[in-house]
Amino acid sequence: MGDWWQRNIMEPGKLPLLLALGAFVLTFLITRVITRLIRAGKGPFGNVEAGGVHVHHVVPGVVLTVVGGFAAVAGGRHGFGSAAAAVVFGAGAGLVLDEFALILHLDDVYWSEAGRKSVEAVVLTAALVGLVLAGFTPFGVDGMSQDELQDRANVIATVAGNFFFSLLALAKGKARLAVFGVIVPLVALIGAVRLARPGSLWARRFYARRPQARAKSHLRAYRHDRRWSGPRRAVQDWIGGRPDV
Repeated sequence: MGDWWQRNIMEPGKLPLLLALGAFVLTFLITRVITRLIRAGKGPFGNVEAGGVHVHHVVPGVVLTVVGGFAAVAGGRHGFGSAAAAVVFGAGAGLVLDEFALILHLDDVYWSEAGRKSVEAVVLTAALVGLVLAGFTPFGVDGMSQDELQDRANVIATVAGNFFFSLLALAKGKARLAVFGVIVPLVALIGAVRLARPGSLWARRFYARRPQARAKSHLRAYRHDRRWSGPRRAVQDWIGGRPDV
């Protein structure tokens, strides 16, 4: 474990990335706990206001992200300064993406159905950063044996193949399968080989003159949404809180 840590984290300079990811996830979790306490009227916390204006936590998040980003660029990849900058950047990114839906809709949709996009953005970001951190990018690792080089080449080829299938799944309107297909092998293949969802780029391009395919697409999308919307909503409610009716 110590050798893996030295060669894959310390030697390539990935410690700041690890610290940033930890600060990102921890900030998101703490923020969600606090906002849920405020919503329930419990604890000593309350909304921040200045001159009658509700200051969303995306504002300090932007400040921390800018400060941490510039400090990280100036400080390099090693030393206490880069580590501190990574923590500041990760915390700021956690605050910003926790209100991703607000930025997307330019409206306070935090506790609405549209606000679920913030949770999805955070999960996606954490998964992709974790993928890089886990060693799937070999850059900066020295002294690898021929077997290690082959193993990493196989991993890179697998990721490239998954990315291709993810593009197909995305074109077919299956964004979640496309995203997790980049991370988990063969997941995106399911979305790539199945019928496209109605209204997707693939459906508009290839189903325009195929009424039977369009009908099957609508029927399958309806059955899929009816089957999985409940469990998906339960997981999102557990992570981010139940939206307002």
